[in-house]
Amino acid sequence: MALLHRQFDNGLILLAEPMPWLRSAAFTFMVPAGTCFEPNHCEGLAALTAEMAQRGCGPWNSRQFMEQLDALGTERSSAITSSHTSFSCAMPSQVLPQVLQLYGQLVQQPHLPEPQLEDARSLCLQDLRALEDEPSHRCFSELKRFRFPVPYGRIAQGTHAGLAAADQAAVQAYVRSHYTPSGSILAVAGRFDWHELCDNVERELAAWRGPEPPQLPGLQPKFGSRHVDHGSSQTHIALAYQCAAYDDPQYYDARALVGILSDGMSCRLFTQLRDKRGLVYSVFASCFSLAGQGSVLCYAGTTTSRAEETLQVLLDCIHSLGSGIGHDELLRLKTRIKSSLVFEQESSVARSSQIASDWYYLGRVPDRQEVCDRIDALTTDGLVQYFHQHIPQNFSLVTVGSQPLDLPNGIDHS
Repeated sequence: MALLHRQFDNGLILLAEPMPWLRSAAFTFMVPAGTCFEPNHCEGLAALTAEMAQRGCGPWNSRQFMEQLDALGTERSSAITSSHTSFSCAMPSQVLPQVLQLYGQLVQQPHLPEPQLEDARSLCLQDLRALEDEPSHRCFSELKRFRFPVPYGRIAQGTHAGLAAADQAAVQAYVRSHYTPSGSILAVAGRFDWHELCDNVERELAAWRGPEPPQLPGLQPKFGSRHVDHGSSQTHIALAYQCAAYDDPQYYDARALVGILSDGMSCRLFTQLRDKRGLVYSVFASCFSLAGQGSVLCYAGTTTSRAEETLQVLLDCIHSLGSGIGHDELLRLKTRIKSSLVFEQESSVARSSQIASDWYYLGRVPDRQEVCDRIDALTTDGLVQYFHQHIPQNFSLVTVGSQPLDLPNGIDHS
């Protein structure tokens, strides 16, 4: 179905894709209040503010706000990324106008009740402690901090010092500065009437006002190795190297190579590190884009005694892509990607999230046929040629465990 688009005078972008075969609707509402915009001494402020913003707004107190959403049959969540705070909601299609009214009030008139600040802070600290207690997740957080300098390396959970420093005034200032229509994207998918949707959004959000989002500095990634000491018999390995970003014309080549490595249990990483050698209990790789730059992020969890071997086999698998790709590997990858597109068409939640993300990164939303055409155009020879033209480089390695690891000699991380 064709994407519907409208930009309001205040800068808010409304995107919508009808899915009339569904009985539900969903939206993803992204406001430019991600971790990159946090003050240096308040890491975690974006998450704390999102928690406070959901504690009453407009004419409703915290209890009334939640009770209304429950009564309307919604399923909802929130998330913090480097660039945005996102509120997502799925619902029976007939209640979409009422839910939009509630979230319209949330972004414009949140109560931010000061008596509940310590409760909200306590929840954020619990999230941070849960991350610290999970070494595999902590490993990726440390990789982000190491590879991407401030402000890009901040994580959604923040820091203990940052959460402690965030007071009521900081939360209120963050809403005034960053819960703003310019830079916000409201993506709707599912069953709806476009004209009614436009009228509803105009009624609820056209009067919304706020400043322009500030410009961010350029991103200069850091390369090399870092170790985080953690008393354990396990070693968690997080490895990153440069690849095409999501808005790069050759992104699908880069994505396909990562898929050969990591998509499914027949992929190279799973086969070589787990099935054949029994080195790891978990291994995977994925593409990640930030500030116009792409990275491949890899993870392997292993024992301390086999960590060095695990890292070497992981690197060997990456470089094996240059020696050839089987037709069966590429066929499996194409099938998996097309299957994910089919699944996405059956979920208004997944589709609204993808629409918002595509618009942010690309300024447009490719339709399913365009994506299928790009996938169908991939060939084994073309991928090998792409690999040799873009040899993996600029590696960053982070290990969490009792013994450090370094990148082997000869790995280009200049």
